[in-house]
Amino acid sequence: MRKTEKVTIDAEGRDKGKVFQVTEMSAVAAEQWAMRAFFALANTGVELPEDIAETGMAGMASVGLQALGKIPYEAAEPLLADMFDCVEIIPDPSKPNVTRKPMDEDFEEVRTRLTLRKAVWDLHTGFFSQGDPLTSASQTSNSES
Repeated sequence: MRKTEKVTIDAEGRDKGKVFQVTEMSAVAAEQWAMRAFFALANTGVELPEDIAETGMAGMASVGLQALGKIPYEAAEPLLADMFDCVEIIPDPSKPNVTRKPMDEDFEEVRTRLTLRKAVWDLHTGFFSQGDPLTSASQTSNSES
């Protein structure tokens, strides 16, 4: 079962209180995402360890979000879009099992989108810093952020 995390927007603003669910990518999708990111980084001249492509998301965790900031927008945009494939909104928090893909109108603050990107990143790479095994399937987590 893929890991999931519920993210409640706590920051002051128009999105405060909205609840989203972030779901881990499949192993295939995560590997493809990581490989595209590695190739984009390599094409920018960022020095990467020789074996990094074999490490998938663990390698991405070791490279970090800052390195991804060196990718030109044209190469990064599809990667950023794929991150949002992991996000669903819970339109009515009293019905936490009812989710849907978010629409542009669901976001009124840029900060909300950045919070959700970080949640997606952490869900996929958090195992690296927590010492969890390097598997794509783990128990489901329903922690509030």
